[in-house]
Amino acid sequence: MIGGMADIDFSLLDVPRPEPVDDPEAYLRAAVAWHFGEQTGSTFWLRAARTLDFDPLTDVTTVADLRLFPNLLSELRTVPVADLIPRGYGSPPPVPQIFESGGTTGAPKRTVQLPDWVEQIVEWQTEDFATGGFLPGREFLCMMPSGPHGVGFFSRLVSQRLGSAFHAIDLDPRWVKKLTARNAAAEVAAYVDHVVEQAVHVLQTQRVANLHTTPPLLEAMARNDAVVELINEKVGYMLLSGAHVDLDTLDLFGAIFPRTTITMAFGSTMIMSQATTRRGDDDSFVFDPRSPYATFWVVDPDTGEDVPYGQRGQVVMNHISKGMFIPNNLERDSAIRIPGPAGQIGDSVSEVRPVAAFEGEPVIEGVY
Repeated sequence: MIGGMADIDFSLLDVPRPEPVDDPEAYLRAAVAWHFGEQTGSTFWLRAARTLDFDPLTDVTTVADLRLFPNLLSELRTVPVADLIPRGYGSPPPVPQIFESGGTTGAPKRTVQLPDWVEQIVEWQTEDFATGGFLPGREFLCMMPSGPHGVGFFSRLVSQRLGSAFHAIDLDPRWVKKLTARNAAAEVAAYVDHVVEQAVHVLQTQRVANLHTTPPLLEAMARNDAVVELINEKVGYMLLSGAHVDLDTLDLFGAIFPRTTITMAFGSTMIMSQATTRRGDDDSFVFDPRSPYATFWVVDPDTGEDVPYGQRGQVVMNHISKGMFIPNNLERDSAIRIPGPAGQIGDSVSEVRPVAAFEGEPVIEGVY
């Protein structure tokens, strides 16, 4: 063990577990010791540590200290995935799942998700779906990206856990972003029609009661009376995620689909999980990160200071787990800063929407 690290208990990092460890600072110390220890850390972080003007092993003792880290996430676009796996998993390490970001802000970034973390996410999402109104054992239609994106992968596993046959369609959000970037509105509309047509065929022929889709795709379906009728006849649970939706539009969806329980999820490839969802005082959806694994700050992007509660700022995310360490990541989302529930570290967020420009590039949301 490194000097001063002899008392570190790496078992605090083990997942899955039903409840997080009750000492978040001990958890953080274990994670930093793991990711920056010569025997346990990844090639990526051991290399990066040599370029830092502080020593993570001694200078990072609270979550607030994660602000010391520069945002190195752009390197995740090119780094070999083998360099991201902590050495502590052994040799050969478990085979990871590789998931990429949407590519909203340029070339996609990659994360590695090792089997222990995949299992933790499946357990969390199974619980979230069930408590959100998912009808277990009833068929599930997922209109979300698969391929390099985690959302379709996890939805399939969760559906299996809930005893529900899983129907999927192909959705390529990157192509839609390209079309949108060159103002090819007619082509975007044609692509959306193509996606909706596939979904409608499943709805017409199968006993689907659960639907996971994005707000722009639901808007497209809501413009067609026959499709609205079909959804109202069949779907009892609807989960929206992947793109922002304002409160007025949510109210409208509620009026168009009065018999369907509509809920929302907020997650990101870089946070490597989804937040839990609750209703706020004004009936808006509030998202609580799963601390200490994931924490949010809502800041003024110009100063880096926290905005007051109830004000809009840009979201900074930290991911801390045995498998990956992603600190101080300024995301492409803005949100209202909300106090978290008792015991949570950092902020909760509501009314999430993309910023207009990020890293010098315009942010294009498209259908996801």
